[in-house]
Amino acid sequence: MSDQEQNPSVMKIAVFLYPFTMAAVAVNLYMLSLAWQRIGLPVLSPAISVLISLVLCLPANWLAARWVRRLLDEAAD
Repeated sequence: MSDQEQNPSVMKIAVFLYPFTMAAVAVNLYMLSLAWQRIGLPVLSPAISVLISLVLCLPANWLAARWVRRLLDEAAD
């Protein structure tokens, strides 16, 4: 088996991690909206937080996938 078959690409890792990253971003966004209620801003509903996280999680997901790829490369060496 070649190295290419054993080591998944960053894109494959990103596709696998997307639901987990989106959930983490949604929870953090909702918690942030609870904190900003203190200064008078409205609280986001959980559904709105999930919808916003669909877009906001793209850069976070890419960074997480790169981090996992780097860990896999480091473990292989």
